Amino acid sequence: MNHAAHLSTTRRTFLGRAATGIGAAALATLLNPMGGYASTKDVSLKTRGMLPSLHHAPKAKRVIFLTMAGGPSHLETLDYKPKLAEMHGQPMPESFTKGQPIAQLQGQKLTCFAPQHPFKRYGESGQMIAEIFPHIGGIADDICIVNSLRTQAINHDPAHTFFNTGSTISGRPAMGSWLTYGLGQETDNLPGFCVLTSTGRFGQAQPIASRQWHSGFLPSRYQGVELRSKGDPVLYVNRPMGVSLEQQADVVDAVEQLNRKTNEVVDDPEIATRIAQYELAFKMQTSIPELMDTSDEPKHILDLYGAQPGDGSFASNCLLARRLAERGVRFIQLYHRDWDHHGGIKDQIAGTAKEVDQAAAALVTDLKQRDMLKDTLIVWTGEFGRTPMAQGNGRDHHIKGFSMWCCGGGIKGGITYGATDELGYNAVTDIVEIHDLHATLLHLLGIDHERLTYRYQGRDFRLTDVSGHVVEKILA
Repeated sequence: MNHAAHLSTTRRTFLGRAATGIGAAALATLLNPMGGYASTKDVSLKTRGMLPSLHHAPKAKRVIFLTMAGGPSHLETLDYKPKLAEMHGQPMPESFTKGQPIAQLQGQKLTCFAPQHPFKRYGESGQMIAEIFPHIGGIADDICIVNSLRTQAINHDPAHTFFNTGSTISGRPAMGSWLTYGLGQETDNLPGFCVLTSTGRFGQAQPIASRQWHSGFLPSRYQGVELRSKGDPVLYVNRPMGVSLEQQADVVDAVEQLNRKTNEVVDDPEIATRIAQYELAFKMQTSIPELMDTSDEPKHILDLYGAQPGDGSFASNCLLARRLAERGVRFIQLYHRDWDHHGGIKDQIAGTAKEVDQAAAALVTDLKQRDMLKDTLIVWTGEFGRTPMAQGNGRDHHIKGFSMWCCGGGIKGGITYGATDELGYNAVTDIVEIHDLHATLLHLLGIDHERLTYRYQGRDFRLTDVSGHVVEKILA
């Protein structure tokens, strides 16, 4: 070892190398609750993840998470409340709201506000869904509606942070990062965790920070990659003018060799990440344009989604989500950012619903036709719901009870699970906390949520923190 390399050997490196010596396997088994040991020198892109084996047989291989950013009102979407309609304009009973956190209505006069759109029964299951979602109504027998979600953060950014990471503290790993860390990737030319965002013409578009798909304290190779549906799909993924494929390959190879020599000395997971990401970026120069070019999609598929390729819409992103799923991407998250309806909710939510209804249902139908729905878990939800009380002619943020739907990947279709009270304020039956949702998601992918951990700052962290239960009754 030369002098520079000797100086770069750190205490952590020494201890890490000691762990790889005599008795390393036994020591790793004792120290790692997952029962596995992984060296950072394994920098291949197509990895099997850090779990040596799944904890039980999985029902799903991948997740498509449809995030309705801004907080869609459960009272105009999935949670039918005729009693609230009867009490329209009357004072909200204090027994519901006394001492409860409310965002912008805190300390104001609280008045009941009727659901602004009618509901009807759909499918053989007869699930109650608002009429502004006719296409989702058309897949009622495939989906499970959950009307008893609760969350902990009453403002948008911390609520997204909690929904994505299981903590309101910024800097924790996102769901997709946990999954790619535990399960690895099924593709070697695309990221294992991809994000697409869209906005429309209704509601107030919510800003979504890139830290919502960050890997936190996990090695950064597990963070999500945002694919832009307009312009360059990934910034700086194209070669500079005048640089040939062969020339760039030479540069990538040289950089990789230098990084590997350094990694042999310091055994740093971030160097391993750098090696993997250089190689991934090189491969994405071919795979990403092919992914984004939907000219090979037949007209009836484009019509099914209502997609106009390249327009950056939620519909086009849903089509891209299916293409990503086909190519082995593990976790695909779509954000549609227009659900913050503090005012004019009747017209605004109808417009936003129209922007997502057809495409979300088409994604389910398309995957089902391709025999992929059975091992693809789809989740449709916002970060919270909206108040039964009026905020002018809109609704405020609400965390005590709201709704989502999910399907595929081991979910029982055609059922409604849980309930809020008669006014839609509190979840009262079969309550589902966000950690419960995370535990169920991991369970469907073959993971015991208590055993997927990462040691950081002297503590074993997990997506579900210190709680979470699998919601057994919604499983097929």
